[in-house]
Amino acid sequence: MEGMTVSHENVVDVSTLSFEQARDELVRVVAELEQGAPTLEESLALWERGEALAARCEDWLLGAKRRLDAARTSATGQEQ
Repeated sequence: MEGMTVSHENVVDVSTLSFEQARDELVRVVAELEQGAPTLEESLALWERGEALAARCEDWLLGAKRRLDAARTSATGQEQ
């Protein structure tokens, strides 16, 4: 579990992450949770970070869907 433990000093604000950054970190968090964190406190911190990362990814995907829907509506309106 070297180098993967979430430390409160080095945690980047989830709201500043791109979709790819959030997804990649979420993969690392899940892998560490699967290996088992040494303490309950570390497990809880990882779980909370994972939840925040998953929410960030979902926000990005919903935003992308809204943009696609808007583009489709715009394209459909132009064709008529």
